[in-house]
Amino acid sequence: MKNGMVIVNYNDYNSTEELINNIKSYHILDKIVVVDNHSTDDSFHQLKKLKVPNLKILKVKENKGYAYAINYGSKYLIKELGSCNLIISNPDIIISKEEDMIDLLALLKNKKVGAVGPTILEHETLNRGWKNPSPLLDACMNLPYIHRFIRKKIIKYPDKYYEKETSKVDVISGCFFCISSETLEKINFLDENTFLYYEENILSKRLQKIGLSCIVSNHILIIHNHSVTIDKNLNKIKKYQIQKESQYYFQTNYQQASVIEKLLLKGTKIFGKMVLSIYYFLLDLKLKK
Repeated sequence: MKNGMVIVNYNDYNSTEELINNIKSYHILDKIVVVDNHSTDDSFHQLKKLKVPNLKILKVKENKGYAYAINYGSKYLIKELGSCNLIISNPDIIISKEEDMIDLLALLKNKKVGAVGPTILEHETLNRGWKNPSPLLDACMNLPYIHRFIRKKIIKYPDKYYEKETSKVDVISGCFFCISSETLEKINFLDENTFLYYEENILSKRLQKIGLSCIVSNHILIIHNHSVTIDKNLNKIKKYQIQKESQYYFQTNYQQASVIEKLLLKGTKIFGKMVLSIYYFLLDLKLKK
């Protein structure tokens, strides 16, 4: 089966170029597609200058979010390659060697597996998947400081859970994962109703619906310069707002949040935004002194 890779770029030409240079000699990749998500800088024109034989640069007419861009690139690859394996990636990713990609793709041969992710190193922290939070738990995650405890003690799996070669998890990181075109078509691609965040949570629920699971490889490590692209394009309050809109959509459409749970999600979102706004205002005042 042929293999294609989709990289989503938004105002991050340098990271995208570094990743392409990282993987351009990988023989396992039949086609590399970069989807420029309607960048506001000159990323698209700079990317078009790259001379890599199996590289295709696409540009969407409008930035409709991360899931839309992934679907756009995936559909192009399916049209070009037919039935294939797809590797989905952020631009701010570092892959140590081609063998890691080969080993990840091999895990897709298991008919019970829908999507595969590596162990991801993000600023000296290991990301190896997490549990889907209930609506009530997600509402609590909107509360400053409390969210750190919940994420560490409840949402994350304990370290001993990753002692085997692979581990089944609810959710794998959306920054880098592998999925077959057949599976992606079965779930009708990614849900494009979120602009950013919770794509991987929604993916996991769609896979569960057709009896497939997500697994993480515990011995394959990939580096992610987490939020490098996002942070330089969105201010922190806007980022919070987008995240909570995606949260609400996920919990109401995939976790069947009750009326009370919906109210809690909205209320804690407002409270969290208020606290963050005050914090960043005071921080700005301090920095100006």
